[in-house]
Amino acid sequence: MSETNDLGNPLEARRGLVFVFMAGVLWSTVGLGIRMIDEATVWQILLYRSISLSLFLATVIYLRSGGNLFKVVKAAGLPGCIAGLALVGAYSGGIYGIQSTSVANAMLLFASAPFMAAILGWIFLREIVRKATWVAILFAILGIGIMVQDKTEGGVALLGNLAALGSAFGFAVFTVALRWGRSGDMLPAVFLSGIFAIFITSSICLLSGLSFQISVNDTSISMGMGVFQVGAGLVLYTLGSKTLPAAELTLLSLAEVLLGPLWVYLFLNEVATLNTLLGGLVLLLAIAGNAISGARRKPPPITTP
Repeated sequence: MSETNDLGNPLEARRGLVFVFMAGVLWSTVGLGIRMIDEATVWQILLYRSISLSLFLATVIYLRSGGNLFKVVKAAGLPGCIAGLALVGAYSGGIYGIQSTSVANAMLLFASAPFMAAILGWIFLREIVRKATWVAILFAILGIGIMVQDKTEGGVALLGNLAALGSAFGFAVFTVALRWGRSGDMLPAVFLSGIFAIFITSSICLLSGLSFQISVNDTSISMGMGVFQVGAGLVLYTLGSKTLPAAELTLLSLAEVLLGPLWVYLFLNEVATLNTLLGGLVLLLAIAGNAISGARRKPPPITTP
């Protein structure tokens, strides 16, 4: 029996395009937000961001589920827990990466996550990877190599690059875990990531002697990112992704990568290095080429049991 969806509705598709693009705009502000932090460390930022993110998503899930918050979160099961823990690693690597290297470098390296997810899906879920995707992965590796071998910023920047790649790997594990659990809703897993992050970062702060008290500026920015940059962006993406094909979602995700460096250039005058621009161009072309080649295939019919 065929299942109707909104992919053929032009009005819904346009609305979905706006929602997903706005999600990318909100996500792209992460670099600017981290740069505006005065003194807080990775763990302090992540703690306060996770508190506001968890409260925001708990409210959204509660309203969407008609008051069945715990039931919805429990239904995420083991795949949701794995996805949530993977996001904690992705968040940590992302914040450290942005603090240690240029925003352009970090954001472009984050963009390699779909290729990592394709490889993980091939290994663990026996998913078929198209030949065009393997070619795109090779070009992505070339672009990443150009970026991370940049010697102009020193050893700290190299660690930042590695942390950004680790963040991309965390997002890839998150994606594959959701596919393994056959979950079409990211919100419960992201809510769990916020809860896990609160406990993990609190423990790290206690063990390392970091204070739970940070400046008003750092607290405000961190909690604001939890609600607007991560939470609201995720809700918009969830709503918009239901009406758009995968190729368009992939191409729209480039808005996040391209706008992130733009914000820090406009507001903080931070400029990317030549290696970042060249390597990033190769990586973006790989992502766009893979999405466009996938769009040419005739999608399988959507059916229900």
